[in-house]
Amino acid sequence: MDRTERFHIIDQMLNQRQVVTRQQFLDVLEVSPATFKRDLEYLRDRLGAPIVWDAARRGYCYQAGMQGDGQPGQSWQLPGLWFNTGEMQALLTMNAWLENLQPGMLSEHIKPLQARIRGLLDQGDHSVEEITRRIRILTQSRIARDSEFFQLVSQALLSRQRLLIRHFNRASGVTSEREISPQRLTYYRDNWYLDSWCHQREAIRSFAVDALQQVEVLPRPAIDRTEQELDRELASGYGIFSGASVQQAQLRFTPARARWVAQEQWHPQQQAYFDEQGYYCLTVPYSQQPELLMDILKHGAEVEVLAPAALRQQVRERIVEMVAVYEKDEEPGA
Repeated sequence: MDRTERFHIIDQMLNQRQVVTRQQFLDVLEVSPATFKRDLEYLRDRLGAPIVWDAARRGYCYQAGMQGDGQPGQSWQLPGLWFNTGEMQALLTMNAWLENLQPGMLSEHIKPLQARIRGLLDQGDHSVEEITRRIRILTQSRIARDSEFFQLVSQALLSRQRLLIRHFNRASGVTSEREISPQRLTYYRDNWYLDSWCHQREAIRSFAVDALQQVEVLPRPAIDRTEQELDRELASGYGIFSGASVQQAQLRFTPARARWVAQEQWHPQQQAYFDEQGYYCLTVPYSQQPELLMDILKHGAEVEVLAPAALRQQVRERIVEMVAVYEKDEEPGA
């Protein structure tokens, strides 16, 4: 449990039992004596909790009739509603999403949800207006326009019907027609993808929803694939473009770049360590290289691909192509 939850438990135990021994706190909180001591100091010094040691009863209790500021009055109360980092990020992200949502058929249903989220944020020590003004949630690489087929796709997905789609593949520049059984919608890096069983390829494929040019619901039931099959094909490698055949990319970042990259999670099954020179060595599984290649190149000369040789060669070829673009400015008469 996080510190915020421990504060609430400490407060609850003191209110319910009146006197609580140190060992009782340790048993319930499941923390070390040092951690409990720091929690107690924070409650006393930062939040003004009038927690005292009762020598006669050998336990902690609230000082009777005292507020947190030490003045006579009503009993002290833990201030407001506390959020940990993950909870605060989730609430602010949901609030930002709903604020930026385009008007549609769900508008009237969404208003109460947004009011509830803002109400939760407003229960703390600061108003929701102050929180949203001081803390911003920014998105990047988001598709600027909404897909006109999102509602149709989601309905077919939930009613378990097949779809006939026309999909534009940005990598190849080719538009193809596919009959698919939709399996699940995935939101990744501010974009929606439809994980599906492709009947033409007889394999699991993922399609960018914004790249759909035509969608038709077919009067045939969708074929279901298990979560294990989908994860094995789509979640085993790096990024959204995964596959069942997985290789291991070995990357080495400079000590300067490691200050950032060492705090990132590139993949749930990544392995990493610092070598003797302070370089950060990262190994991540991947099956298709486009997305991994882009993330490697954005680090420039601060990263080196050690293996496999094919990925290293691809990075080298991209760098040569980039250099050629800028060398055009140096050609005579250019």
